[in-house]
Amino acid sequence: MIQIKDIIKTYTNDDVETQVLKGVSFTVRDGEFIAIMGPSGSGKSTLMHILGALDTPTSGQYFLDGKDVSDLSDDELADVRRNKIGFVFQSFNLLPRATVMRNVEMPLLYSRVPKEEREKKAKAALISAGLSEDRFNHLSNQLSGGQMQRVAIARSLVNDPTLILADEPTGNLDSKTGDIVLGTFQKLNESGKTIVLITHEQYVAEHAERIIHIRDGVILADEKNGNRIIKELQ
Repeated sequence: MIQIKDIIKTYTNDDVETQVLKGVSFTVRDGEFIAIMGPSGSGKSTLMHILGALDTPTSGQYFLDGKDVSDLSDDELADVRRNKIGFVFQSFNLLPRATVMRNVEMPLLYSRVPKEEREKKAKAALISAGLSEDRFNHLSNQLSGGQMQRVAIARSLVNDPTLILADEPTGNLDSKTGDIVLGTFQKLNESGKTIVLITHEQYVAEHAERIIHIRDGVILADEKNGNRIIKELQ
């Protein structure tokens, strides 16, 4: 599904060049659940932006489903984000005065999907994300943090993306609620979704099948997770 080849990312500020990624290479198979783990300043956020087609590398290649994303135009990158990638962020990014259904339907509005089909897809995504149906017509600001993150997960699923990219998805949650959200990702992975989770926490990373460790823009280790934590969806 994903093939990253010798990715270098350099930022220039006042003629000073800073190389954030230094020749990163790895692959992700269809249906894998991997964690990319590293401390602040390791380059994981920059790598996440490249994987999410939010930024382009200075050099190297990024293939998603066999297509070279590295040098696409802005419009083509927008198409990749809309059709291939589902995003889940630490801060949820929900519209506070919109209903749960409206928040999940939002990506479909941009694609001009008819109302009846929008509602059907939104409900299916919310059920997949494990949110109780009695919450579907609540405003998002009436939900708990864990419920809001499940809505955000459902929104990431509604366009049936190839890849779910989760950036510190438990960062604003207490540990018990974070466990429930991580269990949700595991269930989605069991249903066939490919998930890449960005984190700085070892405990969070250990919910994935495989952990890529990154520091100072270089991959230090890429290993199967023999101590994987399995959480049941509640």
